[in-house]
Amino acid sequence: QVQLVESGGGLVQAGGSLRLSCAASGISFNIYAVGWYRQAPGKERDLVATMTTGGITDYADSVKGRFTISRDNAKNMVYLQMNSLKPEDTAIYFCNARITSRNYWGQGTQVTVSS
Repeated sequence: QVQLVESGGGLVQAGGSLRLSCAASGISFNIYAVGWYRQAPGKERDLVATMTTGGITDYADSVKGRFTISRDNAKNMVYLQMNSLKPEDTAIYFCNARITSRNYWGQGTQVTVSS
């Protein structure tokens, strides 16, 4: 059974930091590209950051320079370090793992940034 379990969300003031974690199980994690997406109320789910199996990263323009995605294949973990948080970063954050024929999502973790 494949599971992606996010943690680390919460309430933080603008300018603060949070580190999200995603624990993967049931897959050969090192062959999957991974990513973080977010969905604000009434909006679509949007890409935040992705990382290929080779470590190539991509970020949404709105988070470049503030967020950093990383992975630890030995621990089957994905992380999202979020600094200089803004109220507009408030959303549910979802972990994603994908290869050509498979696409898996976590249940999401809420991040709320107060002004």
